[in-house]
Amino acid sequence: MHVNEENGVVREHELNRVLGPWQLIALGIGIIIGAGIFVSTGKVAAEYAGPGVMIAYLIAGFGCALAGLCYAEFSAMIPVAGSAYSYSFATFGKFAAWIIGWDLILEYLAAGSAVAVAWAGYFNGLMADIGIHVPEHLSAPPLKWEGGLNLVASGATINLPATGLVLGLTALLVIGIRASANFNSAMVILKLAVVLLVIGFGLQYINMDNLTPFIPPAVDSEHFGWGGIVRASGVVFFAYIGFDCVSAAAAEAKNPQRNVPLGILGSLGICTILYLLMCIVMTGVTHYSNLGVSKPVSVAVQAMGANMDWLVKLTNFGATLGLGTVVLGLLLGQSRIFYAMSRDGMLPPLFSKVHPRFRTPYISTVLIGGVAAVLAAFLPEDLLIELVAIGTLTAFVLVCLAVIVLRKTHPNVPRPFKVPLMPWVPIGGMAVCAFMIYGLPLDTKLRWVVWFVLGMGAYFLYARKNAKTPSYALKRD
Repeated sequence: MHVNEENGVVREHELNRVLGPWQLIALGIGIIIGAGIFVSTGKVAAEYAGPGVMIAYLIAGFGCALAGLCYAEFSAMIPVAGSAYSYSFATFGKFAAWIIGWDLILEYLAAGSAVAVAWAGYFNGLMADIGIHVPEHLSAPPLKWEGGLNLVASGATINLPATGLVLGLTALLVIGIRASANFNSAMVILKLAVVLLVIGFGLQYINMDNLTPFIPPAVDSEHFGWGGIVRASGVVFFAYIGFDCVSAAAAEAKNPQRNVPLGILGSLGICTILYLLMCIVMTGVTHYSNLGVSKPVSVAVQAMGANMDWLVKLTNFGATLGLGTVVLGLLLGQSRIFYAMSRDGMLPPLFSKVHPRFRTPYISTVLIGGVAAVLAAFLPEDLLIELVAIGTLTAFVLVCLAVIVLRKTHPNVPRPFKVPLMPWVPIGGMAVCAFMIYGLPLDTKLRWVVWFVLGMGAYFLYARKNAKTPSYALKRD
């Protein structure tokens, strides 16, 4: 890799451009298919939307598609580590970059912990399939969320499987794990096979009575009715977390002007179709009120009949392996965000310190893994998911805004890919993401405000004084 200045832009290149559209689509599917499809669908249907959860997925997918196009423009123009954090630093400077970086820390920490909790539910089911029963008080969060600010004791002691998974994967990341294309492809195939089998068999067992009413009558402004759909859209947004990794691969894509948007929109489109079909099956084979459990897909398969026990076991196996790789990717992504922020002086230099033997940012990795393990050990998944949603949606709004601003302030910067229909696509992205933020409960917004205030303290005490202009920052035209 070398650095070259071109038309006022310091660009890092050239990586080997080998990824075609199908490889980018597969990359997106592999990351997106995770806790969203194996857990969120059932819980959101049971608690907020009923069969109308399908509408929530359409809203969330549309917002992600609009934001994804903005990510594609940035990733092709500024192909560096750090994702939305780096894009904001290059465009707006250190203050906006800190806000997004702080949001991304919340996103990745909470997401990794949430998926680990989801993984634990399927892991416990897998162990039960082979005759090993993990004690309930050691396999569930000791706190459960009853809505609002109410966290109450669940009777459990610790979620030991989720904690063990996070700590084990953290150790692997410190030692240095090399991503294997064949392994990742196998995981994608396995997850898709499980999903397609559930859909294929489940369509034969749908009872239309379970889908009526499609939108259950409202209990209050957040549970069922159209208010529940709005609330659900902000929660199921979690199901799409990870599509931005496709945009991050722009520097390694053949013909990024064409293939990156195809990769983003293709993976989002395919996953949205799978989510909708899974919603139909899960709420069709059993009443939505039965799905508010830790492994709702298994519950839906069990409702198909005793002859489907083999598919229940396959679902537990596929979800356990598939969700584990998602946690690994999220922990890896968080450590790279820390590394990028430390590289730019936003965080202390020890967070960008590389292990002399393993060549990994080991201090960042250990800290992130430790905090994520604590969150997974004690907090319920639904609380973590909503924290992920508000942090990520805020970052998406700022990325969409940055594309509009950058077109005005830096019109001559080379753009291998341009967002179409400017400025309506980014405006639409901001509007849909803001709509989903609006649908989240007040207590989630209050927790985000607390996180934001803590971030402002850290910014003024450290980052503002120590941040330095990165090499990839854009110069005025």
